[in-house]
Formats: sequence, structure tokens, C-alpha cells
Amino acid sequence: MRLILASQSPRRKEILSILNIPFDIIVADIEENIDESKPLRGEIEKLSFLKANEVYKDHKDATVIGSDTIVTLDNRILGKPKSIEEARDMIRLLQDNKHQVITAVTIISAKMSETFSVVSDVYFYPMSEEEIDGYVSCNEPLDKAGAYAIQGLGSKFIRKIDGDYYAIMGLPIAEVYHRLQKY
Repeated sequence: MRLILASQSPRRKEILSILNIPFDIIVADIEENIDESKPLRGEIEKLSFLKANEVYKDHKDATVIGSDTIVTLDNRILGKPKSIEEARDMIRLLQDNKHQVITAVTIISAKMSETFSVVSDVYFYPMSEEEIDGYVSCNEPLDKAGAYAIQGLGSKFIRKIDGDYYAIMGLPIAEVYHRLQKY
């Protein structure tokens, strides 16, 4: 089986490597638009399908994995902050609060296609303004959805999670592994 990851995310590459299965990376060139007036889980599942399908169209001999992740708070998407101030504002919203991370995955092959998503609840500890400023100043939040990395320096502010740690990072590896058995 030839396996292709339709993602440029270094985290997804790292996570998929855990399976010790050879795979190629081919980045899908799609517009990533989400209609926030629709259910967000369905919207993120649609994006994962579009990514996988875009790559699969030119590689029908392969099994293609497409994935996308969003961070949500009160049904509002917290994307990658565009500035230090926006990152600071996001962390202020997340601190001492619970939010959700939704990761959707699509697996497509000539044999079959399926899309699923994993929803995880993430709880932050309360944070002082000094802690928020210190974290934001390390620049880690600037290229992360929700302005934090659970696997990085942001981990010290996570009180608990209800869900899949790897899904929060970007790919629910156990779920992917078990579903790939059918392919």
C-alpha cells in the first residue's frame, strides 16, 4: 500500500511517522474556507475531505490521508494569531477556561473512503498577565491555532484534557492506525 499524507504540517508528519509505515507527503492546494454559520465539526470534516480528495485525484494508486484541526471556544474558531496582541487576547480567553479542539481526518483509496472527526476538551489553568506575556513573548503561539502548542511550552498551562492528545496535536494516530487496517 502506498500511503500519502496530504498535509504540510510538521506535527502530522511526526505523528504519522510513529506508525513506522513509509509515506509520502503531497500538499493539497485548496482554499481553506469555513462557514462559521454551519456546524463546525461538519465544516472541518469537509476540509479534510477536500485535502485528501485533491491529492487522491492525481494518485489513484495510493491511500491518501487528509486532515485538519480547529480550536474552538463558544462555537468561535480561534485560528493562528496574526500578531502578538491577537495571541495574547486568545490566551486570555483560554486561560481558566475549557475549549474544544476538533480534528477531522479523511482516508481515501480505490477501495473506500471515510471521514471522521475527534473532539477533545482542553482545560487551561488560570494564568497571570505575567504568565500570558511570558508565553506570548516566546513566539510559540504565533503559528499555532488557538495560540498555543500542547506539545510545547504551552503544556505547562494545560490542567487536563478529555480526549485524544494526538488529535489535539493534529492527527488522532490510534484511530488512524485502526482505520487503516481496512485498507
